Amino acid sequence: MNKRLGLVIDQERCIGCEACTVACKIENNSTSHWIQVETLNVTQKDTPSGKFPDLKMEWLPRLCNHCSNPPCVGVCPNDALVKREDGPVILIEENCDGCQACLNACPYNVIHFNEQNNIIEKCHLCVHRIDKGLDPFCVICCEGQAIYFGDFNDPNSEVSQIVKNRETFKLKPEAGTEPSIFYCPPMPRRKL
Repeated sequence: MNKRLGLVIDQERCIGCEACTVACKIENNSTSHWIQVETLNVTQKDTPSGKFPDLKMEWLPRLCNHCSNPPCVGVCPNDALVKREDGPVILIEENCDGCQACLNACPYNVIHFNEQNNIIEKCHLCVHRIDKGLDPFCVICCEGQAIYFGDFNDPNSEVSQIVKNRETFKLKPEAGTEPSIFYCPPMPRRKL
């Protein structure tokens, strides 16, 4: 059986520091934000929602979902996006002509266009690292230790155990893309 590599992101542990975003930009020498950390349920960035003492802040790191059924791959007229057998959706840069068809096809809005280079950019799950047996750089640099990497087809892997034993969700399940990024929602806050 092939591997199905992906991530679990624990919103309970995410502190919204954006270390994953910075790590990604450094590791890939990119000008784009391949990972975007959104602040949820607030009216103003970095301002908690609710009324004291029941305040809360939640963050949602968003990146390529490395879908099992990636719509971006099918619409590319130049075969610039490829789904690897082990899961990651990667860009073959020399095939990309900058047509941006993939941007419109992605339901997660996580593919970026680099105008300077006339090419798209996206998370590739640090395949240059995982091919050497290393974790993606965002996993290593996460201050809250909120990002877990592994093989969903291995029932004993940490990511499989988290999905089996905790409440998790995928973004936009109605899109039918079968993402390889799962999220653990934050726990309900106790009343003081």
